[in-house]
Parts: sequence; C-alpha cells; structure tokens
Amino acid sequence: MAKQRALFLDRDGTLIRDAHYLKDPEKLEIIETAGPALQKVKEAGLLLFMHTNQSGIGRGYYEWADVHACNARMYQEFGWSADLFCEVCIAPESPEEVGGYRKPSPKFELEMIEKFDLSPSSCWVIGDKWIDPQTALNSGMNGALVRTGKPIDPSLEEKASRHGVKIFDDLAQFISLELKL
Repeated sequence: MAKQRALFLDRDGTLIRDAHYLKDPEKLEIIETAGPALQKVKEAGLLLFMHTNQSGIGRGYYEWADVHACNARMYQEFGWSADLFCEVCIAPESPEEVGGYRKPSPKFELEMIEKFDLSPSSCWVIGDKWIDPQTALNSGMNGALVRTGKPIDPSLEEKASRHGVKIFDDLAQFISLELKL
C-alpha cells in the first residue's frame, strides 16, 4: 500500500491574517482563498495537519482557552468541519525553550510520519516564515513559503532558493501550481 501524502500548515499568516499575539477571536481575519484550496486538497485524499507556534502561552500573554477560541472561530469563518485536520499541534513554548514542539523542531512532523505512515518526500510544510520550510527540511519533507503573512525580503528569497523552497502568493496558488489541484 502506498504511503500517505500530507500538508502541514502554519496558522498565522497562512490560514488567517497574522495578528501580533492574537487572543481575541473577534480580531481573527481569515485568508479567504485558503478555505476552498484546502477543500480541494481534502477531496484529493491528502491528509491535513496544522502546526502553529503560540509562544504567547509560554510568555503569559494569553491562555490555552484563547488559542482554542481563535481556532474555533477560524473553523466557523471557513465553514470547516471539526475533522478537517487529522491532528493539530499548538506549540506553546517560548523561543528560549528547547525540546518541545516549537517550529523549526520537526518533533510533530516526525510523530505524524510514524502515526499516519506518511511518505516524507510526498509531504509539505507550508507557512509564511522561514521556520516553516526549515521544519520541513528538518523532517525530510518539502517546504514552501506563502506571501500572505510576514514579508519575504530578498535575503529570504535567496535562502529559499538555495534550499529548493518555492515561494507562492498564497496557499491557493501553491495547491494549484505545485499539487496541480
């Protein structure tokens, strides 16, 4: 039996607009093109995962309940069913903490490779910051950047090119051009 293909998606800047330490679900703004794009991926049989760094928890800026409320609002705004993602990893560690799930640690991706019998070379980690494709490279997966979040400057473009990481306008363009869906 063939191994599974999957996408690991960053939340802030990839699925929703990046807001500094988002804790209020009322301030959440979805990236409209992401919803229909992910439906295509789901219908094509790829597994979907979300991996989000939420250091605001570790820094004491907000609580777990705030992150869950924002995620619930995101699902509601997109009209997603609760089972869209096979697993969701919320990494609460601050940047100084090591050994956890905070990207660019590949801990979550490696666990999902094992749990879901994924083929790393057929999987992608997609986000708006270098830590996302860096996580991909650390786990043997493919990485991609999207321009819907943090600005991608020429030095990051050059770094991405050196590592074979492609850059897309948004998640929908990645799915259309790279996955051909």
